[in-house]
Amino acid sequence: MELAQIRMFKTVAEVGSIARAAELLHCVPSNITARIKALEAELGVALFLREGRGLRISPSGQTFLSYASKILALTAEAKRAVDPSADPSGPLRIGAIESSATGRLPRLLAKFHKRYPAVALELTTGTWAQLLDDTSNHKLDGAIVAVDVERAHLKRTPTYREELLLIASTSLGPLNEVADLRDKTVFLWPQGCPYRAAMEHWLMRQGLALPIVSLASYGAIVGCVSAGAGVALVTKGVFDQYAKGAGCVGYEFPEITAIESLFYWHENAGVHPAREAFVAMLREEFA
Repeated sequence: MELAQIRMFKTVAEVGSIARAAELLHCVPSNITARIKALEAELGVALFLREGRGLRISPSGQTFLSYASKILALTAEAKRAVDPSADPSGPLRIGAIESSATGRLPRLLAKFHKRYPAVALELTTGTWAQLLDDTSNHKLDGAIVAVDVERAHLKRTPTYREELLLIASTSLGPLNEVADLRDKTVFLWPQGCPYRAAMEHWLMRQGLALPIVSLASYGAIVGCVSAGAGVALVTKGVFDQYAKGAGCVGYEFPEITAIESLFYWHENAGVHPAREAFVAMLREEFA
């Protein structure tokens, strides 16, 4: 089994095409086909299911893919480890929850690219659980989430605190007291979102049972609120990015406290100059 075979297999699995993989790897399709067949023969299983002129990854291929990702990640780590003084370069895969990606990271990403042009940074959004799973499985080099949890083999460090605002359309009039929220609909992310949990706990403490509509998009949430359909709890960054220009007003309630965001990475990821530079810039930007 050779690294070139594993890299070819992983690329084909990701793009779903030998021809496309050949373009990305700068080789001929017949070479990839032969190397994957040799790998299948060595493993004794079919990694792909041939369907006419196309192919689909097999169940055994799915299992092997997770190991292939780890093998290639460890190989990249080994190369970085022998040259720890090198300037940040190469791929950097960062995950972030939507609120961070929307409200916090755009300016930082622009600065990071200007400072470290040799780093090919990829940003992925998702739920905090999925992002931590992907970090555990070496699919991400690190992730920013708004929960503080213990995860096997993951390390974490605080990055910044997210101030939370209740937003509403100006057409609803002022909402200066809790009583002003009666009969209002609340638009929030689905269950599992830490900001939703903060809102639900606050409403429960206030003795309010308001209807909650789940929307997995800040654009949709702000759109509904700006149309006067109800209220929402968002981060200050999302308010500044979306809601302020959509005719929404932000209200601070002292009982709704800020939530800490943390950066997670795998404890076995070793030396990674690009990741470490990214974390340093996070601290620098949001100190």
